[in-house]
Amino acid sequence: MTITPVTLTGKRILITGATGFVAKPIVTALSKECTIFAGARFKKETDKKAMKALGAIPVTLDLAGKNFSELPDVDYVINLAVAKSGKWDTDLAINAEGVGKLLTRYKDIEAFLHFSSTGVYEYCGHEMMTEESALGDNHRNLFETYSISKIASETVARFVARQHGIPTTIARLNVPYGDFPCWPFFHLMMMQNDMPIDIHPDGPNGYSPIHSDDYVKKIPYLLAAASNDVNTINLAGDETVSIEQWCEYLGMLTGLTPTFNKTDKALGNLTVSNEKLKKLSGACEKDWKQSIEDMVAVMAPDLLKAAV
Repeated sequence: MTITPVTLTGKRILITGATGFVAKPIVTALSKECTIFAGARFKKETDKKAMKALGAIPVTLDLAGKNFSELPDVDYVINLAVAKSGKWDTDLAINAEGVGKLLTRYKDIEAFLHFSSTGVYEYCGHEMMTEESALGDNHRNLFETYSISKIASETVARFVARQHGIPTTIARLNVPYGDFPCWPFFHLMMMQNDMPIDIHPDGPNGYSPIHSDDYVKKIPYLLAAASNDVNTINLAGDETVSIEQWCEYLGMLTGLTPTFNKTDKALGNLTVSNEKLKKLSGACEKDWKQSIEDMVAVMAPDLLKAAV
């Protein structure tokens, strides 16, 4: 059963990690109806200008820092900040301690939405993961610190939220894609440059990709689902699509041929159940094939034209 989404019009929202590829569609969409504070380290002045161009207010924020008192007062926080430096001290300080600092600063907000990852699940072959599935060091071969620091970030978020009674949702994001640099697009670039694409030998290597239009539309529902006991929800699409499938479809669109390299070091199948999400907010709207074609048309139109 769906719930009533929160009304965001006129609200003040802090979005951390705002300059990231996943966050940009959210900033773009919500800036049209809300006051968006775009939090990031802003090492480049061009990043500030880009956020202003989207209608957001840049706010310099380092989750490894100590002074959070000067952050603006807001109604909601959407935390998309993530560190993947490969340095344990750095990534735990930002991914885990950082979310604790944010929650402590915003103890009186209406809701806190923390973006995590389905990369927190233990690899279990072709088993479909639910929110109750075992956790593990899934991404070790790709990003050494990633899975463990994301598990740590969830643990800190739950503790602080429960300690202070902060309505919180943890959204475990599967493969985000759209008209921005995303996994299918990177595979397209590898195909263009005749680079082999690593896949796990135990194929097909399925995922539950979710388009940016869909995850943006889910945000008011995810905020509405926030609770003091912390609600954990898989943020994933309705369709199971494998790396092999989307690469072969990219080949159909462009005339390029994917080359696969089977290796145990590749990320394996990570399909997840989104039944909890669907009950909360209804089905996703985007079709993966049409969305992949749209992605190529926007990101690499010359490749798409070559196939016509």
